[in-house]
Amino acid sequence: MDISKQVVHEFWEKAACGEALYLSSSEKAAFVDQERIRYELEPYIPAFADFEGTCGMDVLEIGVGLGADHQRFAQAGARLQGIDLTQRAVDLTQKRLGLLGLPSDVKTGDAEHLVFGDETFDVVYSWGVLHHSPNTQKSVQEVHRVLRNGGRAAIMIYHKWSMVGVMLWVRYGLLRFRPHASLTELYATYLESPGTKAYSVAEARKLFALFKSVNIRTVMTHGDLLTSQAGQRHSGVLLEMARRIWPRWLIKALLPNNGLFMLITATK
Repeated sequence: MDISKQVVHEFWEKAACGEALYLSSSEKAAFVDQERIRYELEPYIPAFADFEGTCGMDVLEIGVGLGADHQRFAQAGARLQGIDLTQRAVDLTQKRLGLLGLPSDVKTGDAEHLVFGDETFDVVYSWGVLHHSPNTQKSVQEVHRVLRNGGRAAIMIYHKWSMVGVMLWVRYGLLRFRPHASLTELYATYLESPGTKAYSVAEARKLFALFKSVNIRTVMTHGDLLTSQAGQRHSGVLLEMARRIWPRWLIKALLPNNGLFMLITATK
């Protein structure tokens, strides 16, 4: 594992995405509660993932996290496999599915070097993971390789021109007398794990250039609107003050396409 990937691994091994915020124990009730909160905060996930439409299909999830989406695929009847860079996420997801009596094959793995053969899956799904890979382009190429012809990739990566990007620039650029700091630097240094990336729509289309068709849309998120906790790295008085005065209605009305999440559906 190269140094940059090791740093990402160490960050997420400490706590899977959302674990510290929404999972207080490893019991079934905690997983049920986390699932409810996840889809309340991100209601666009079920339609994007199309869980119910994967019944009987071969599905790979890259980056299982706490396993809520993996659970939904399993409940829908997908023939399911999942990988994650960290053993922590694998253990939590296996625990979750075991408590619910659901089948899946979940193991540690590297999105840049998938161990699966060519044209193995009908669907490859990944929510908020590939932008953490040091070589996101290689990860997307691997997604394309393991998909069957006509197969579908459903991938969420971060959108550069988001309100979260504005907040990063204000807090770590403007207020630190570095107004010329680039969004690339700010996302990589301050958002989540070191090296996190965000893409414009045009850049995302280049990432997925191998695919026959690509549909991209961006959505306004709870992070952009400050209606939830801000992740594992962000807290403090300034953030609490911003939550009180944030003009959510105005942002939603004037900047609906400037959300953090970029939802990409691509067909091989």
